[in-house]
Amino acid sequence: MRKRINFWWSMVPLTSMIVSMLCCVAIFDGAPHIPLMIGTVTAGLVAWKFGYKWHEIEEMMYKGIKLALPAIIIIMLVGLTIGAWIGGGIVATMVYYGLKIISPTIFLITIVVICSLVTLAIGSSWATMGTIGVAAMGIGLSMGIPAAMIAGAVISGSYFGDKMSPLSDTTNLASGLTHTDLFDHIKHMCYTTIPGLAIALIAFGFLGKGFGNTSIDAASISQTLTDLQQHFVISPFLFFIPAAVIALVAMKVPAAPALVIGIILGYLSQLFVQGGSISDALEALKSGYALNGANELVNELFNRGGLDSMMDTVSMTIIAMTFGGILEFSGMLKAMMDQLLKMVRSTGSLITTTIGSCVLTNASCSEQYISIVVPARMFSKIYTEKGLHSKNLSRSLEDGGTLTSVFFPWNTCGVYIYATLGVSAFSYAPYAILNYTVPLIGIFLAYTGFSIVKITQEEKQKMISLHEQSTDEETVI
Repeated sequence: MRKRINFWWSMVPLTSMIVSMLCCVAIFDGAPHIPLMIGTVTAGLVAWKFGYKWHEIEEMMYKGIKLALPAIIIIMLVGLTIGAWIGGGIVATMVYYGLKIISPTIFLITIVVICSLVTLAIGSSWATMGTIGVAAMGIGLSMGIPAAMIAGAVISGSYFGDKMSPLSDTTNLASGLTHTDLFDHIKHMCYTTIPGLAIALIAFGFLGKGFGNTSIDAASISQTLTDLQQHFVISPFLFFIPAAVIALVAMKVPAAPALVIGIILGYLSQLFVQGGSISDALEALKSGYALNGANELVNELFNRGGLDSMMDTVSMTIIAMTFGGILEFSGMLKAMMDQLLKMVRSTGSLITTTIGSCVLTNASCSEQYISIVVPARMFSKIYTEKGLHSKNLSRSLEDGGTLTSVFFPWNTCGVYIYATLGVSAFSYAPYAILNYTVPLIGIFLAYTGFSIVKITQEEKQKMISLHEQSTDEETVI
C-alpha cells in the first residue's frame, strides 16, 4: 500500500544528487550524468520504500522524459543549425563584420541589447542563443574577452527578451496558469525586469572598460579577419539566412520548422556559396564543421556543431527528466513545497517562498516549465485568499522560474547553454547578471510593498470561482 512521502524522505534524493554533483563536477571536474543517475536511483528507492511498484516508478520516468521531448528536438535542431551555418559561412560572416564594426569597450553592452531586441521579436531565448549567441562568442573571443563574460551577456539579453516578449512560451504559460491577462502580466514584470536590465548594462559597461582598444592585439584581429576570408566566402547577403529565421519566428512560425528552414538554407549556402561538396555539407550536419587552418583560435571557433555534438546534451536531459519525473509524480516535490508554505506569514514571505519554490523546482526537476507549472498550482489559491492580484504570482513565477533555470548545469536550460555556447553554468553564473538580480529585486519589492497589487472583494470571489472550476476540471481529467 502506498504511503504519503514526507518532507525529510523527499529531501533524500535531492540531497544525494546535489552532494554527488558537487563531488563529481566541482571537485573531480566530471560530467553531471552520473550524479543525476545517482539521484534518480535514490528517488526510485525512496518511492519503492513508500509502496510504489516498479511499473509505477517506470511510468513516472517516462512522464518526465515526455515533458522534455520538445526541448530535445530543439537541441538536436540547434546542433544541425550550428553545423550548417558554420559550413555555409553565415557564422564567419557575422564574426567578420562584428570584428570590424563593434568596439571591444562596448561589445558586452551591445550583445545584451542585440539579444534583448531579437528575443523580444521572436520570443525564444534558445533560438537567440543558438544563432546570435554563437556568433557573439566568436566575436568576443577574437577580441580577447573571456568566454564566461560573453556568455553572461548573451544570457542576460536573451532572458530579458524571453521574459518580456508576448510571443514567449514561458510568458504565456505563467499568465495562463494564473488567469492573468497577458499584457497585464508583462507590464507588471517591468517593475523587476527593467531595473535588472539596467543593473546588467551598468555592470557590463564597467567590465567592458577593461577591454579598451589599447588592450586589444590589433595584429591578432587583423590575422583573424584574413583567415576568415581565406577559409570562407564572406558576404553581407548571408545575413539574409538568420534574418529569415528571425522573421519566421516573429510571424509565429514554431521554432522547430523555422530552424529546419535555417538548416536547409545553411546547407545550400555551403554548396553554392562556399563551394563545398555534398559529402562535406552532410558531414557538417552530422559531425560538425571541420577546419584545419594555421590559426588555432579560428580552428577552435569553427570546429563545432552538428548532430553528434548534441548527443551528450540529449542524454543528460533524458537522465535529468527521469529524476524530475519521479520527484514530481511520486509527490516528493509536493512535500517540499508544503514545507515551504509553512514559512508564509506575510506578503513578503509569500512572494519570497514562491520565488524560492521555483528555484527549488529548477534544481530538483531540471525543467524550466515545471518550475512554473508546479508553484502556480501550489500558490494560486493562497494569493487569492490573501487578497493579492494574480499578476503578483505570475511575475514571481517568471522571476524565480524562468530566470534561475540557467544556474543549474543539469537543468535543460543549463545543459542547452553549455552545448550551444560552450561555457558551463558554474563559469557564466557570476556574469548572468540579469538572471540573479531580478529575483532579488522581486523579493525586495515584496517586503517594501511597492508594486504589490491587491484585489477587491468582488474580484476575490471571481478568482475563487475560477480556482474551483479548475479543480473540478482536474478531477474530471
